[in-house]
Amino acid sequence: MTRRYHLSAALLFFASFLCFSWPSPSAVFAQDKPAPITELKGDDRTPLPGTKKLEMEGDIAAQLVDGVDKFLLREIEKSVEGRAKFWKRDLSSPEAYNKSIEPNRQRLAHILGVRDKRIPFDAPDLVGTTKNGALVGKGENYEIYAVRWPVFRDVHGEGLLLVPIKGEKVADIIAIPDADQTPEQICGLAEGIPAESQFARRLAENGCRVLVPMLINRQMARRAPPGQQGRANLTNREYLYRPAFELGRHLIGYEVQKVLAGVDWFAKESGKDRPKIGVMGYGEGGMTALYAKAMDPRIYGLCVSGHVGSRQKIWNEPIDRNVFGLLAEFGDAELLTMASPGTVIVDMSDGPSINLPSDGGAPAQLEMPANAVQEVLRAGKIASAEGTIEPTKINWRLRFSAEWKIKNLGRLPFGRDEVLGQLIAGATWTNDYTMKPSGKSLEKIEESELTARHARQMHEIEADTQWLLRESEHVRFDYMKKLYDSPNLDAYNKNVEEYREKFATEVIGRFDIPLMEPAPRSRKAYETEKWTGYEVVLDVWPDVIAYGILILPKDLKEGEKRPVVVCQHGLEGRPQDTIGEPGFQYYSAFAGRLAERGFITFSPQNLYIGKDRFRTLQRKANPLGKTLFSVIVPQHQQICNW
Repeated sequence: MTRRYHLSAALLFFASFLCFSWPSPSAVFAQDKPAPITELKGDDRTPLPGTKKLEMEGDIAAQLVDGVDKFLLREIEKSVEGRAKFWKRDLSSPEAYNKSIEPNRQRLAHILGVRDKRIPFDAPDLVGTTKNGALVGKGENYEIYAVRWPVFRDVHGEGLLLVPIKGEKVADIIAIPDADQTPEQICGLAEGIPAESQFARRLAENGCRVLVPMLINRQMARRAPPGQQGRANLTNREYLYRPAFELGRHLIGYEVQKVLAGVDWFAKESGKDRPKIGVMGYGEGGMTALYAKAMDPRIYGLCVSGHVGSRQKIWNEPIDRNVFGLLAEFGDAELLTMASPGTVIVDMSDGPSINLPSDGGAPAQLEMPANAVQEVLRAGKIASAEGTIEPTKINWRLRFSAEWKIKNLGRLPFGRDEVLGQLIAGATWTNDYTMKPSGKSLEKIEESELTARHARQMHEIEADTQWLLRESEHVRFDYMKKLYDSPNLDAYNKNVEEYREKFATEVIGRFDIPLMEPAPRSRKAYETEKWTGYEVVLDVWPDVIAYGILILPKDLKEGEKRPVVVCQHGLEGRPQDTIGEPGFQYYSAFAGRLAERGFITFSPQNLYIGKDRFRTLQRKANPLGKTLFSVIVPQHQQICNW
């Protein structure tokens, strides 16, 4: 085909006429209906010269999507073994180990959006009114205050502070509830959590000062611009995740920053090289605690409850857990190994279980983490496999009893005393701690203020993303300045390569996989008086194909060179939409019309078809640091090569 029509020498025009583009194709091709097209059958479906006959039947677009799905799942599985190249662990000493994983900490902070310098502060502010004071509860040896503390810009953490009033403070602990729990619930000030799982209260009863930040909850609501009727049904977390993700930030990063701001305060007040600081969380709080400890070695004790497990199906979890590039370098096991120096307790209690519908938002399932025990054991193997020094020699201890943990997997309550005692021992640099008996139940408080607090926290994060959006124009200008200041065309062409490479590798994402031989298969499928259309399939990678419709004008002479226009369909579209009756009201058959005017056209099938089916592909690509276009671009490259 290439030899006959000299397509490799033809000028390629990429015309991306989407269904919402302007001007519309109908403004260019002013006809009421497309020219009559004959759809060929049977023996008339002959292949192009130089290609094999295309034998695929059925919905080729759906088969294309299925193949990409297989490819991405395979790449996710391969990511586990591929992570080793990012790590250069030095196990010779705790100091050397921390130094050796600092580049990993920086990369983790970057992909989580932890990029803003935090504001130092002397102490949290008390939150109260003349009607309701900041003191919201009292235990036998501690008091509970409503507090907030600065993080960066106008973003604050907000929650509760449990302060011991008798005896010496044992440790400083940050206790993080699940997204669908409130600080009041894990402190025993509100109904909803059994007494044995009120871990913030139990830590305070044992002499710890406890800071309890609230997390954004998963409540669903229909969202729309002001004055419009709500459409997409999104959780609060997805609603904030969406703008943050586009701006190099992340809801996870905002919440980790709130925790680390608390660590800043604890460390400053301690004034010691080894502050007694621990962090514990359940569910979403467990995830936040794990990320915080991985990034900050000042936290010595860590307890993760109801979260640790394989993240190979993170694409099926709530979309606010979608972190671009996470699985390329980090799984939960790798994050656990970043907890040195310190004590890590992985509590195998059952995690939160939710199902989110597909109603404009991202469908998701959250359940007991898969392969939790195996992931913990993998962490131990990673920490001990890269040197002759045992993990315990660098103060890396994994508090994990395989016998009872496996037997009682998912049956034990989270936040129980056995786990808390290990956490306090870890935070205080000791080997053991015996928990005191549980105190009396606390008087429950009115929860009306909790709704207002959540609204404040939502507004702060949303407002910060909009500030970032406004400022991004100036950031982009500064970033592109080297290109803008190019003194001549040669300098521009040299400078632009740096930007192209960064865009290809860090924004779009590039699979370092060589293209296969295209092995073109084709068949004559459509015909009019002026042109002939061929369905074409090319191999790209294993299980990945490129598919489209090639239209050749009938007056094309052998050896003649003509421009080729690549005619793109829009969301949920097909190549057929660009050539005739299907989709005519949007596309005006512009690929066929161009062929009538003498152009060769090629209408590729792109991946954005199948509603949630293709969005799942994006979810599978993102944790690898890739996008849909990481596949679409190589498909187009193969088309151009052919």
